[in-house]
Amino acid sequence: MSEPKAPTPAPGDTYKGWLFKWTNYIKGYQRRWFVLSNGLLSYYRTQAEMGHTCRGTINLATANITVEDSCNFVISNGGAQTYHLKASSEVERQRWITALELAKAKAVRMQDLSDDSGDECPTTPTSAGQGGGNSRNSEVQSTLRTLGSKVEDLSTCNDLIAKHGSALQRSLSELEGVRLGGETSEKIRQVTERATLFRITSNAMINACRDFLALAQAHSKRWQKALQAEREQRVRLEETLEQLAKQHNHLERAFRGATVLPPSQSNPAIDNKGSAPGKGDASDEDDENEFFDACEDVQEFITVPADPKYHRRSGSNVSGISSELGMDDGTTSLDEQSLASNPESPQSQEVVPVRKRRSRIPDKPNYSLNLWSIMKNCIGKELSKIPMPVNFNEPLSMLQRLSEDLEYSELLDRAAKCKSSLEQMCYVAAFTVSSYSTTVHRTGKPFNPLLGETFELDRVQESGYRSLCEQVSHHPPAAAHHAISQRGWTLRQEIALASKFRGKYLSIMPLGSIHCMFEKSNNHYTWKKVTTTVHNIIVGKLWIDQSGEIDVVNHKTGDRCHLKFAPYSYFSRDVARKVTGVVTDKDGKAHYVLSGTWDEKMECSRVMQSSRGGENGAEGRQKTVYQTLKAKELWRKTPLPDGAENMYYFSTLALTLNEQEDGVAPTDSRRRPDQRLMEQGRWEEANAEKQRLEEKQRTTRREREREAARTSNPSEEAEEVEIASEPSETTYKSTHQDNYQAMWFERHVDPVTGEPTHIYKGGYWETKEQGNWDCSPDIF
Repeated sequence: MSEPKAPTPAPGDTYKGWLFKWTNYIKGYQRRWFVLSNGLLSYYRTQAEMGHTCRGTINLATANITVEDSCNFVISNGGAQTYHLKASSEVERQRWITALELAKAKAVRMQDLSDDSGDECPTTPTSAGQGGGNSRNSEVQSTLRTLGSKVEDLSTCNDLIAKHGSALQRSLSELEGVRLGGETSEKIRQVTERATLFRITSNAMINACRDFLALAQAHSKRWQKALQAEREQRVRLEETLEQLAKQHNHLERAFRGATVLPPSQSNPAIDNKGSAPGKGDASDEDDENEFFDACEDVQEFITVPADPKYHRRSGSNVSGISSELGMDDGTTSLDEQSLASNPESPQSQEVVPVRKRRSRIPDKPNYSLNLWSIMKNCIGKELSKIPMPVNFNEPLSMLQRLSEDLEYSELLDRAAKCKSSLEQMCYVAAFTVSSYSTTVHRTGKPFNPLLGETFELDRVQESGYRSLCEQVSHHPPAAAHHAISQRGWTLRQEIALASKFRGKYLSIMPLGSIHCMFEKSNNHYTWKKVTTTVHNIIVGKLWIDQSGEIDVVNHKTGDRCHLKFAPYSYFSRDVARKVTGVVTDKDGKAHYVLSGTWDEKMECSRVMQSSRGGENGAEGRQKTVYQTLKAKELWRKTPLPDGAENMYYFSTLALTLNEQEDGVAPTDSRRRPDQRLMEQGRWEEANAEKQRLEEKQRTTRREREREAARTSNPSEEAEEVEIASEPSETTYKSTHQDNYQAMWFERHVDPVTGEPTHIYKGGYWETKEQGNWDCSPDIF
């Protein structure tokens, strides 16, 4: 088979070909496929390896190129990497040397430019309205950069021609000094004349290239100055146009304000609160209803300020929305009034002093992790029985982490007061996002609950709710949660976890639906959780990301909110941990746009009008453009307590979850000994206690299996329960946990979603009041 002929190297082109590389004294030189591209020289065993396996790469920007003889040359970057290479011929070697020197010169220039790029970047800010101009300016700038690169390549070629021409002239001069026969001397004289002609021609070309280089550089500077002047002029024109538009809107509003409306068209909302503002208050009204440019989600839709014509037409609606959403100055009084009028509210009953909760836990000890101590305990054991040390954990169980979803329960309190289901949807959506805010720094793994383990969270005095969690299945692990509030809402969920280890990261996919019901409106909402990804499992610092999509559905009205959690990307210009969403009614009409981040805040903007934009989205799809009013903040994360970095980054609520309480069930997570020992910093004792509890659970399960085998019909198949996995679209089956029956939850088919789930059957809080826990199993 004939070898591919190496092309003549050209400035900026990728150069490829076969070379012989020295390997060792046993194998000597071995034939390898080399690729020169972007200042990097890489080699492969064969051409087929280029797509997947690179055997080595050297950066020419810091490398030295040395010629040894007619075919051999060496490339070294100071001792760390050295390639001894041999070409098939002297001509082939010279082609490689020329290409390498050209690539090295270009790599050095690019490195210098990258170091100085911060000083050359334009500082003039551009507005969103300059999209078309920016694209044209970018095209011109790209052309200028390409022209400059080509000119620099040409200059480098000139330098190489001068270098090689001088070397040729010296070699010929040395050859002329050798005494040979007459015929040979004549030949040498002819070669010398030709070399002289070559030098003269090369000098002429060098001078011409130098003139072209100077001319191109001069024009380049002139073009850049002209481009900058055009950009500045465009900015001035846009600013002038914006001022004219504001003056036009002001005149239009003043004209409309001077028009007297009939009494039948007066605003009832304003009549209830007081007289409408006069002409003297027009500026104040304009300030309250200021339009703005909402946050932008470039993937799906665009939000722009609403047209000023909606200002007067929807003024009453906007003020009503602001008050119902609880974002105006009267929020506090509205909440207090609602709570005071609620007969079930604790404020309307006898005043009970609120318990003072703890605000600190012992600092996390700085224990080093001995991998061998883990490995030696794994020898001869099944994978499912390998005990994981508490070094990877945090002193909370998964049931307590599930209860942390209620940290911002005030969002559901506000939602319960909303008269509009669409406004209520905004708060429910903000609540779904807020449940992830505690995970941003929480890289520790919660304790796996034992089967039958429970956790109660009684916050009736502080927040008006109380909740109960129970581990209802162990394979697969599943927990049921029920929370009820005196302020008009109920939350329930059953969450199972599926995980996939991808080498560098771990994906955790929660399975199951979350239900939220409101007492007054009978609105029933459901949604699912997104995928949690833990990065740098093997090497590096652990960090957590949330990604995926959530559909919050109101099954009574058909309203829907589609939330998108954008995955983190190193190359993205968007804000990290970004969340965007659109609230639509049953007909698909958009009413609100949500935006924010899952670790900081969420905002809501009312949509006044929507339209289809140009084909700028992915795969040529049209974006939807929403005209919105000024954003109102729905939720903002509460700052972590002082010293949280030494307390596992626990929030204020998380610090109180494992606090000792009297009267809780014997199966409560607060009574779990290994978890308590870890919180106290006694990790070695916690590891021993953790192994004891896990072995006790296995023994209890084996006894339950034997009992089930004696009492049940052997031919009767175990009941199979299917749980659909939203992220992976697979089906998980369990055997109903060996006929295990949960203590406080019963298994039903959900009437709304049709999924099998555990629903609270009652009796826990009554049993707690009586103090009779004889029915509770002994799991600790």
